[in-house]
Amino acid sequence: MEKMNKAMLIGSIGAGKSTLTNALLGRKVKAVKTQALNYFDWIIDTPGEYTENPFFYKNIMATALEVTHILYVQDATRQKNIFPPGFSTGFNKLPIGVITKSDSEDANIDSAVKQLKNSIPKGPIVISSSLTRKGLNEIRNLLKCNSLEEMKEYAETLPDDVVFFV
Repeated sequence: MEKMNKAMLIGSIGAGKSTLTNALLGRKVKAVKTQALNYFDWIIDTPGEYTENPFFYKNIMATALEVTHILYVQDATRQKNIFPPGFSTGFNKLPIGVITKSDSEDANIDSAVKQLKNSIPKGPIVISSSLTRKGLNEIRNLLKCNSLEEMKEYAETLPDDVVFFV
């Protein structure tokens, strides 16, 4: 039996982590505010406070021990980046940048990409929408990869308006 990779989603309050979790798992439930770590199959959904308050970074670090991949979730409608520069390099896990709410009329994809590039110096960035399902299969396929090189090879086969490699 093939070992399943596990992912942790981190990002600001309201970035769309729970909605993305439900969409990736095919759950047809309304997302609610995450108050504590939520474990679902191969995904760990974290409260936005864990990322917004450096006091809680220790919780992210401890939870990262349980996963193979970290999804850095950036809301395309928000101009503020809450991830410090190079944040992903502090974890020995495969990073995947995920831009959520790309289908919103308030979305600024270029700004969201710039923010994630600052926090993830090397890795794939997926432009997604939980509503239209854009990027969901690509995220699942990236989670099957076991190295940055595999992720890069996969990303190079896809259109840049969905996935690209930094």
